[in-house]
Amino acid sequence: MIRSHVLICGGTGCTSSGSPALKTALEKELAAKGLTEEIKIVMTGCFGLCALGPVMIVYPDGTFYSMVTPEDIPEIVEEHLLKGRPVERLEYHEQAAEDHHVVNSLSETMFYKKQKRVALRNCGVINPEDINEYIATDGYQALAKALTEMTPDEVIQTVLDSGLRGRGGGGFPTGLKWKFACANRGQVKKYVACNADEGDPGAFMDRSILEGDPHAVIEAMALAAYAIGADEGYVYVRAEYPIAIHRLQIAIDQAKEMGLLGENIFGTGFNFDLKIRFGAGAFVCGEETALMTSIEGNRGEPRPRPPFPAVKGLFGQPTILNNVETYANIPQIILNGAKWFADMGTEKSKGTKVFALGGKITNTGLVEVPMGTTLREIIEEIGGGIPNGKKFKAAQTGGPSGGCIPAHLIDTPIDYDNLLAIGSMMGSGGLIVMDEDTCMVDIARFFLEFTVDESCGKCTPCRVGTRRLLEILNKIIEGKGEMEDLDRMEELCNYIKSASLCGLGQTAPNPVISTLRYFKDEYIAHIVDKTCPAGVCKSLLKFTIDADKCIGCGLCAKNCPADAIARTTYIAPGHKLASFAIDSSKCVKCGACLDSCKKIKAISKK
Repeated sequence: MIRSHVLICGGTGCTSSGSPALKTALEKELAAKGLTEEIKIVMTGCFGLCALGPVMIVYPDGTFYSMVTPEDIPEIVEEHLLKGRPVERLEYHEQAAEDHHVVNSLSETMFYKKQKRVALRNCGVINPEDINEYIATDGYQALAKALTEMTPDEVIQTVLDSGLRGRGGGGFPTGLKWKFACANRGQVKKYVACNADEGDPGAFMDRSILEGDPHAVIEAMALAAYAIGADEGYVYVRAEYPIAIHRLQIAIDQAKEMGLLGENIFGTGFNFDLKIRFGAGAFVCGEETALMTSIEGNRGEPRPRPPFPAVKGLFGQPTILNNVETYANIPQIILNGAKWFADMGTEKSKGTKVFALGGKITNTGLVEVPMGTTLREIIEEIGGGIPNGKKFKAAQTGGPSGGCIPAHLIDTPIDYDNLLAIGSMMGSGGLIVMDEDTCMVDIARFFLEFTVDESCGKCTPCRVGTRRLLEILNKIIEGKGEMEDLDRMEELCNYIKSASLCGLGQTAPNPVISTLRYFKDEYIAHIVDKTCPAGVCKSLLKFTIDADKCIGCGLCAKNCPADAIARTTYIAPGHKLASFAIDSSKCVKCGACLDSCKKIKAISKK
């Protein structure tokens, strides 16, 4: 008889931290202690607290262990699973402003208290490779309800009434997209497609859903197919997501075996089949027409719109395309009703949103919060604040297509319209936090470099315009900028946005526009003062040694790869050895000297 379940995170983050080795060690130890029939091990999807992996939770008590190693397993088995005494040293210790305390269960943590998990409801809860566990959490009940109790139009109306907007970036009403494609059911071949080609730097929301709850996406795509009259679907997933692909294929095979995919589903005459197509890592294939072109076997380039995919999509037929997170909400909307979903969030942005929280933040990981949650709540409460006592400077939402939100707007409620109003966008859900040591000019360059590399080159405004924009940014960062360059950049940004063929080019200037809007003083400092206020841009850095602080130990000179540091004749009062000085003409600005003088702190950069 099973008396305890041990859930081990099997998402990409924890897998890379060694969670498969935990499972192996636990199986071995349980066998040695004769507990194999009493303790069940479940490999799940992502729990969310990715920075603390590998993560392990023991039920029914809910003890939450973090950063577990195989060497810890014998102690956990002996003390906790045999004697019922949790191993306190391995329990998650949450650092709060006023204390440092052990957290025994997920519900106690600041990280989870303000979250509302809808798209992530099964991630970290069920075994994604076992369809029975999905069914046990009401899986495929929504599909059964739709096929036996609802007409296709009623399904579409329910999605419309829920207020669900596309979670892939644009925020287009999902029900409206389905409505556009529903004409001529049964008379015209139609397709349902899923965008799992998650390409934003720092984004891993869709990957985690596919790894932790693939059946939710399969069920949702079947619902979409029923709604518009399609009988075939494609999941376009990045080839760099091997765990997600593996579990998705297992889920598809299991659904077919149980008659939940294929012909005559639930004996209703409804047929739907699903296939996987791999993406080769091209960011532009996140754009719907480029994605469909790639599925067709052609080079992934966008097509002019209209006609829109709902009229002419895959193989020239009507097609609806939504991303993974959007689909993950659908079964719960059908099962619980439109009002249930619409009661969450804000007036124009209903439901919840999943964010991949990264950058200069204590709790790196995956969070799902109701729309309207403020940036401050996400960063300071859920995210645990900025580490090392640093100050919050900005947050980038929407990845390369988004913008930087400055510190004075930290209380902005996050939804589609609010983010657009302040010069950013929701995007797919990447949220990169930056502290006072971040150079905003360099951040703009980082995202623009990514876009330049990922441009398909089909249209001139994107292919040439973004490259010219990057050249100006590099010029400024190298200390060669002129004030006129700021006007040139603004003009270029407006041209690229208005003339580019697809969303990649149309949103590429956003990081530049938002940093110019909120951090123009940093651009001016780079141009006029030839300094980088954050001390990041190498060409503008100058390393100096305070002769009165230098004790003459010589570590800096020993570690300098350019032989740019030499001893002087000056001996500071109270010191026995002569100080050192840096020859700026030889200095390569690597920072090795600064690292070697952390204790004395005689070296500074500015």
